[in-house]
Amino acid sequence: MLTEKSDEHYMLQALREAQTALEKGEVPIGAVVVAKDQIIGRGYNQTELLKDPTAHAEMIALTAAFNSMGAKYLPDATLYVTIEPCLMCAGALYWSKIGRIVWGADDEKHGHKNRTNQNPFHPKTAITSGILKEPCARLMKDFFLSKRK
Repeated sequence: MLTEKSDEHYMLQALREAQTALEKGEVPIGAVVVAKDQIIGRGYNQTELLKDPTAHAEMIALTAAFNSMGAKYLPDATLYVTIEPCLMCAGALYWSKIGRIVWGADDEKHGHKNRTNQNPFHPKTAITSGILKEPCARLMKDFFLSKRK
């Protein structure tokens, strides 16, 4: 059962952001940042819209969270993102000192795990993966299948 404060609940919020990205023709990745059971940042990929390769869902959600908190560190926050962060986003997450990162599906091509053998996140950051893995992966697979037609 989904409770309002469960990992699944917040991952569904990230999936809603990913759906927004899909509707706008972006790679469907979404993210939310949560602190004290409140969403303090939301983001979805906007690289095409902004013509900016750094406009990843995680980066946009982090910026919103920093602004919401009035701080550059988020040790008591959790990032929920539909797909495993890339190395760029992992670097931003490292510097944010975020307390926890939760992702849905692994990114077999561009995820941080395929680019380095070392943990790129802050040593105090807890990691959880595989939350709502199937719907997160399906959204990406369907998007790229539609591009190949």
